[in-house]
Amino acid sequence: MAGPYAIPMKMLVKPVFCACLAALSLVGSGVSCAQDSNQEAASQRRLKGQNLPVREIERRVVPRVPGAQYLGFDYDSATDIYTLKFLRNGSVIWVDADGRTGNIVRRTGD
Repeated sequence: MAGPYAIPMKMLVKPVFCACLAALSLVGSGVSCAQDSNQEAASQRRLKGQNLPVREIERRVVPRVPGAQYLGFDYDSATDIYTLKFLRNGSVIWVDADGRTGNIVRRTGD
């Protein structure tokens, strides 16, 4: 038998759910700002002729990972590295490419 201060599970679900949603919205907004900043940096470097367009990097890298599904990329403005993400047989493959040359600088995963 529950004590006098026990709260039924039904009464806990809604507040806990709302708290989780609030926490996720705060985390998501920070990630979005960082992504916007990196996208802007990539765009500026491309317009100045310092980086290749991402489509050119994809054209060079995607064929080098045969049999894998290309999922997308991230850009790190501090290093000018594009990280392309692939999926093959349930394994994630990360390929880092230099934004200036399009050359692969590192590959992890199978």
